[in-house]
Amino acid sequence: MILILLQADTLLKQEKVLQTLLEQGVYFGLSILKALVIFLVGRLIIRLLNKLVKRILEKQKIEPSVRTFLESLTNVVLIVMLIMMIIGTIGLPTTSFAALIASVGVALGMALSGNLSNFAGGIIILIFRPFKVGDIITTQNITGTVHEIAIFYTILKTPDNLRVYIPNGSLSSGVITNFNVGKRRIEWIFSVDYGVDYEKVKIVIESVLAKEAFILSTPAPFIELHALENSSVNVVVRVWVKTPNYWTVYFNINKTIYETFNAEGINFPFPQLTVHQK
Repeated sequence: MILILLQADTLLKQEKVLQTLLEQGVYFGLSILKALVIFLVGRLIIRLLNKLVKRILEKQKIEPSVRTFLESLTNVVLIVMLIMMIIGTIGLPTTSFAALIASVGVALGMALSGNLSNFAGGIIILIFRPFKVGDIITTQNITGTVHEIAIFYTILKTPDNLRVYIPNGSLSSGVITNFNVGKRRIEWIFSVDYGVDYEKVKIVIESVLAKEAFILSTPAPFIELHALENSSVNVVVRVWVKTPNYWTVYFNINKTIYETFNAEGINFPFPQLTVHQK
């Protein structure tokens, strides 16, 4: 009789354990299902909110460089909020998770100090604005158009259509040449043979410059004898143009000077050596 009672008590305990496991399994399964639904819905909401933020920033006519930075920052914040919601739905305590995140953040902050400096560099770029989206800049021996200023990187689009990602930390603390100015000066040094009439060369160059519509009259073009080299007489020419016309004028004048000098009998020199035999 006692044995039967013990067996019945054991079976009852086993049933309770199985029932508890079943209830916890169902609860955990439902939590996972809820978390999956929140993840899918959250991704959709994040996408819609990102589009909404982008539309609002565009309507406010905020500068593209600031706009892209704020869009990236908004996306990161929304993703972190979604992760916190999913963790809370599964049943993990968000407070302890936040403490864990804080401690991990300290460790990551030490390990990823470079990325933190890149983030700070992005803030510095947006505050002091050494350049903006659309500007042509040269930095770290790379020249290109600023395509995007993100949280950690600035993306340059080079003339040969490459995209170069430059960390904001090194960019904000390095040397930057910004070509987005109202006007720029172009300089040529044309070499002619010794014996050529300098005044004739100057008149020919002035006539060529006068036909180029993109050259500005103020400041006036500058033409002077630059140097007497071993095999040539060098003439320096400087003009001012609006920045978008820089390369057009540069190549046009090169072509026209070559054609005009040949037509006027003004010879271009080549390296030569005079040998005297005794």
